[in-house]
Amino acid sequence: MPVPRRYTAGWVLPFEGPPVADGAVLVDEHGRIAAVGPARNVPGSPAVHEVALGPASALLPGFVNAHTHLELTGLDAAAPESDFPAWIRRIIAVKAARSPAQFLEAARQGVRDGWAQGITTVADTGDTGAVMVALAELGGSGICYHEVFGPHPDVAEIQFAAWVTRMEELAEHATPRVRLGASPHAPYSVSGPLYRRVARWADARGMPLAVHLAESAEESLLLEGRGGFADAWKGRGIPMPEAGGRSPVEWLDQHEVLGPRTLCIHMVRASGSDLDLVRSRHSAIAHCPRSNRRHGHGDAPLPAMLARGIQVGVGTDSVASVSPLDLLAEARVARAIGGLGATQALELVTLGAARAIGLDREIGSLVPGKWADLVAVDLGRPVDAAELADTVLARGGQAVRMTVLGGRTVFEQQP
Repeated sequence: MPVPRRYTAGWVLPFEGPPVADGAVLVDEHGRIAAVGPARNVPGSPAVHEVALGPASALLPGFVNAHTHLELTGLDAAAPESDFPAWIRRIIAVKAARSPAQFLEAARQGVRDGWAQGITTVADTGDTGAVMVALAELGGSGICYHEVFGPHPDVAEIQFAAWVTRMEELAEHATPRVRLGASPHAPYSVSGPLYRRVARWADARGMPLAVHLAESAEESLLLEGRGGFADAWKGRGIPMPEAGGRSPVEWLDQHEVLGPRTLCIHMVRASGSDLDLVRSRHSAIAHCPRSNRRHGHGDAPLPAMLARGIQVGVGTDSVASVSPLDLLAEARVARAIGGLGATQALELVTLGAARAIGLDREIGSLVPGKWADLVAVDLGRPVDAAELADTVLARGGQAVRMTVLGGRTVFEQQP
């Protein structure tokens, strides 16, 4: 059980309320936040351990990575192809060469790497189950969306049954802070009937669902029977989806995938009407700006998403797309795309991301009752309120001094 601690810093950024100069965060023995405010108003006691971070420091909520694939840790630059369908095939081949033990060790390393960057919660997708096991072992936090694949409608029931069996196995690893989710992978890898079966099964259990969607031009071309994915399907004798002129977003909605617990990943090729549909279904979006650019997909319409009031969180995607995984670097790119202020950009990796994955009652801001997930950032020098958020954003993940997860220090920069 965590020891009660009182953290003091030059600045505390709660994200539900203004920044606090010379602030403090009191953490109780259960790993929850007990008090936040000016240090003079947050008293300690002989039973509370004091952690003084100094005047050139900022204390923020732990960062929330709205999309990643930690089981791919170590596959940096494993797939140099610029053609997206070829890149997907390369990833499949590289993954096939890994053993279960290697996936598990990769997932463990990915969790630790995230902690070193101030990331305390992940929304992870994968098909090995390794991240679920690693988070449970290490006492981590996140949602593990377990993937299912199957583009041929004739095998939808077989794929669904096998996936449900694995989901039941993975559920044994759930903890109060590690939750299981569903992920029918993408329109180019899952049939309409399989989408519908998975979505209904997850909805009946109140389970979060994530899907890669509207990421590339090739995905849209598939629904027209053209492009690299369509050629691959035809070569395997897979019938083309009956899209009827619908966009990938509309096609998924036809199969009951969009809903209030659905996280739509990427959404680069989303039109205004697609975004209106996402908003009407109360779905959220994981925005991965550097990955989108790395694969040549372009920039997602972030300003239009935010203008509609859609919940958006920023994610890194995997190291096979972008390395290293630096969530604050993603936030800087998102800031430029969205024309955002520094505080708005930081919110996309804290409270905004927590809202996008449905965990904002527990994490994402520094308020009493929430988990004591904290990240201490070295500002380099004392700063005033006007330059605080810009400084945190510019300093980036390499300036993380300490990461606290549920009141437990999981990373501390060595002097």
